[in-house]
Amino acid sequence: MLLWTATLACGPAEEAPGDEEPASQRQAARSSNSETLNGLAFNGLAFNGLAFNGLAFNGLNSASFSAWFQQNDSLADMVMRYVVTCAVPAGETRMYTDPQGRTYVWAGSLGLAPDWANGQPATVREQQLVSGCLAAHVNKYGRTVPISILGANARGQPIPTTQAELQEFSQREGCFFGNLFKNEGIYVGNDASPLGRNRSSVRACALSGRSDECPPIVPIGSCAASCTPDATNTYYTRCNRNGITYVPLITRIHPQDIYVCGDGTCQFTESCGIGLSTVQCTLDCGICR
Repeated sequence: MLLWTATLACGPAEEAPGDEEPASQRQAARSSNSETLNGLAFNGLAFNGLAFNGLAFNGLNSASFSAWFQQNDSLADMVMRYVVTCAVPAGETRMYTDPQGRTYVWAGSLGLAPDWANGQPATVREQQLVSGCLAAHVNKYGRTVPISILGANARGQPIPTTQAELQEFSQREGCFFGNLFKNEGIYVGNDASPLGRNRSSVRACALSGRSDECPPIVPIGSCAASCTPDATNTYYTRCNRNGITYVPLITRIHPQDIYVCGDGTCQFTESCGIGLSTVQCTLDCGICR
């Protein structure tokens, strides 16, 4: 399992995407999910023609990758940080020099796509895993929150984890899957009870269950209804959507990252008003003046 700091403004970390340290090479890695939807390219990349096709099939030295990168180099740089983090093993980096002579270096961490990392075309399984990994790092609010990522790489090797990690990140959150490279969409399911009117979270995409929460990520309801668990019920080995079988990644979070109206703290996800819901949390935020 990979533990990351999720802060793409798509993971957890205390730094912005450009400054965050790569997930550490331990039994578990830490990942950040602060990727904002219009910051990471679900809108800016996969759904507006920048696509992942040039990246997936032609590599970093191809003309199509260069053309893709030059359309918006700052956005592409951020996306590539997460693509390489997801796809390439820890301890390795990938480098790209643009036509203006500027060099970009991105650090690997999870190693979900070993074939692509070795210079071969990405397999469909690798495309799915990197897509799910990007989605898992999306944060609606652009904040960094520690998350734990579970699953297996494209060769079926589980992401290393420990019992201590599972206990620390005891709140099951969601399953993320799809294929951005083939424009098949990206999906999220809740792996715990959806948030009610009196609960909220900085990690809103998986547990809210609302279709308008983190577009273009599409909620599918319960992970268990669409996905098959592994033998230990720690993560899911496959999920089905629209007749296609995907390899998902699973996330877990700290229990304290779910906020309850009435816990005595006015969280940024809550507001004043008369009521006990997050949008009118009198107990925590008072009555609006």
